Amino acid sequence: MPYIVLLSIALSIFWLLMSGFWDNSLLLGLGVVSTALVAWLSWRIEKHYPFHSFMRVLANLPRYWPWLVWEVVKSNADVLKRIWLPSRYPIDPAQSVLPMSQQSRVGRTIYANSITLTPGTIAVRVDGDKVLVHALHSDSIRDLEQGEMDRRVTALEGKTA
Repeated sequence: MPYIVLLSIALSIFWLLMSGFWDNSLLLGLGVVSTALVAWLSWRIEKHYPFHSFMRVLANLPRYWPWLVWEVVKSNADVLKRIWLPSRYPIDPAQSVLPMSQQSRVGRTIYANSITLTPGTIAVRVDGDKVLVHALHSDSIRDLEQGEMDRRVTALEGKTA
């Protein structure tokens, strides 16, 4: 229960700081209701999916973000080339089912979202320990099959692939 109290306080402070509404009673009341609802939903989810695995991943994210941002920049450049110079860089759509080595739902979610955040690829469906990926070009599928993104996301969980 201390979890829900701390979360409620943190969400309330965050809401007050971000909204800037300190004197409108209707908005303050709606803020209280919304933060209470989010805290309650989080507490319900926490009962089924323990928070400790998320905290481990959260602690390791600062090492992952710079790499992911660089991958997004590179993929963005590739997509731009395919749009601006289609005769030299043709679009060759491809789909593939890739294995995922992540053990937690958080890890699998981060992996699928990382694929989708990278321009030119999208995680279509996650099914157990596999993800269906659609790509603008088969080179993107080959890059994912090499497994660098999978290894890095698995390392967020504190495990090795």
